[in-house]
This record gives sequence, C-alpha cells and structure tokens, in this order.
Amino acid sequence: MTQDIQFLIECLAVELTEMLMTEYGWYIRRALDELYSSTTFAKLNDPECGLNYQGAVYIFQFLKSEIETGKIV
Repeated sequence: MTQDIQFLIECLAVELTEMLMTEYGWYIRRALDELYSSTTFAKLNDPECGLNYQGAVYIFQFLKSEIETGKIV
C-alpha cells in the first residue's frame, strides 16, 4: 500500500470516528474500537476493494448499517 493511500485511509478514519461520536454519542475510544474492528474498515484497507476512494459520508452508511444490523448492506 502506498503512503498516499495510507494517508487517505487515516484521514477517512478521523472523519468516520467523528461521525460515530456524533451519531451515537460515543466517546472516542468506543468509536475507534467499533471502527477498527468493523468489516467496513477491513474493506477500507483493501486496495482491491476501492472503498478508500469514496467519501466519508458514503462509507459511513456502510459502517452504520454494519453496526445496527451486523452486516454490510
């Protein structure tokens, strides 16, 4: 994985963490735990998937669905 892609993923992780904190009222530790243990984040880290080229709002919909239903829709 290139440094550019890694930087992009880290920036998205910051935005997604903030969105989780806002949406669910979680503290940063809980939000980070949920994000980093999610299938959505695993897909975000897979360059073959291409999810890392999407916007944070788009990715958040997958993450929210995974948290609320247990699967990615």
